[in-house]
Amino acid sequence: MPDQFAVVFARLKGMLEPYAPGMHVSADSDIWYGLDLAPEAERTPATWFGAVRLGKRYVSYYLMPVYVDPSLLKDVSPELRKRMQGKSCFNFTREDDALLDELTALTMRGYDRTAGDPEWGKQIRATWDKARSNR
Repeated sequence: MPDQFAVVFARLKGMLEPYAPGMHVSADSDIWYGLDLAPEAERTPATWFGAVRLGKRYVSYYLMPVYVDPSLLKDVSPELRKRMQGKSCFNFTREDDALLDELTALTMRGYDRTAGDPEWGKQIRATWDKARSNR
């Protein structure tokens, strides 16, 4: 793993850490850092906010608000979209100030739209619980 991956990991982790006081840290190691909207006993896939993972080929930044509300991506630059894998994962191999600044702003918008709105959180968890009980 290239040395710059550790630098990228630290930068991406630093983008999530300001939100930790209002959430639950679900992972915190040298290769994973994650935030969840719910305490461990109440977690579902719908409560996961985001994470950073240090991999062998790149550093991944998962931002679940863009998965549950794809309209958050409408103003994302083509350059940042090129970093996307799937619906909510952004991969980086090096620091790119412009893209990381854009991702920081996207994270803030995602927080405001989802985790920053307690009513949204209650509603999404209720929807998830209802879907699980209907199985």
